[in-house]
Amino acid sequence: MLRLSVGKDEYLMVGKEVRITFLGVNERSIELMIDAPREINVARGKAIRKRAAENESDAKKSAGRKDCLI
Repeated sequence: MLRLSVGKDEYLMVGKEVRITFLGVNERSIELMIDAPREINVARGKAIRKRAAENESDAKKSAGRKDCLI
């Protein structure tokens, strides 16, 4: 893992196609701008965890069904 300090309006490059620009800090968060090609999925960790929990819940519901297909 790499830990860096950057100043306002500085950016980081990830490979040749992804640029992450640090826009600033407010009371509760930092602001970033991510410039990446459409085919690269960019998602918050919070959204990924929520989706995983929903998928797990759906799987448990499906496993509990006693459906009979003929």
